[in-house]
Amino acid sequence: MMRRLRDTLLPPACLGCDRPADDLAISLCGACARNLPPLPLCCPVCGDALPPQVSTCQACANCQKRKPAFARTIAALAYAPPVDDWIGALKYRGQLRHAGPLAGLLARAVASQPKPDLLIPVPLHDSKLRSRGFNQAIELTRPLARELELPWRHDLARRLRPTPPQQGQTATQRRRNLRGAFAAKDEIAGLHVAIVDDVMTTGATADALAQSLKKAGAAEVSAWVVARALRD
Repeated sequence: MMRRLRDTLLPPACLGCDRPADDLAISLCGACARNLPPLPLCCPVCGDALPPQVSTCQACANCQKRKPAFARTIAALAYAPPVDDWIGALKYRGQLRHAGPLAGLLARAVASQPKPDLLIPVPLHDSKLRSRGFNQAIELTRPLARELELPWRHDLARRLRPTPPQQGQTATQRRRNLRGAFAAKDEIAGLHVAIVDDVMTTGATADALAQSLKKAGAAEVSAWVVARALRD
């Protein structure tokens, strides 16, 4: 109640232009909201863009050849300006105020989807957590769970070892780097779990985490991300 009163009296600034936000849930003015990068027709499994000649929603060739451990991907937007800068500000510059609006965008994207039993943020290794000071996936999951009225836990999955930076790696190299990188507790047995992250690039991280969740007994795993990086 106090937060709503504060936002009414002192509307937050728009993430894009610093003018007063028109849409308080995502902290954007009308003009910036209209300029968000939309997703094209995408594969329902991995969330990547389908070839332009494909006109119906269907699994892409990669997912038909090698289906990931997660059943579906829901992304709010394409990983492109200005969303990539907002995510970078949260992730690398510690602008935690971006987490709420980004979570609001994701909440709208998943609103029509079947609700999972539990949300789990993608874990960081302890060394990365110490150096960064926070886990951006947790910062996104907290307001997302509150908005959707869903339970969430950050202690049911952990990253067992640090992994090398994924930038510049091929999908095969990323999968190799992440093999056996996660472990999950069997408290998730029988549950539909949605893993939450800021960006999906190749899906290797989500796949490795989903494998550990399925191994621990999860009945189904979905991947929820704010933005999807699309291959050309």
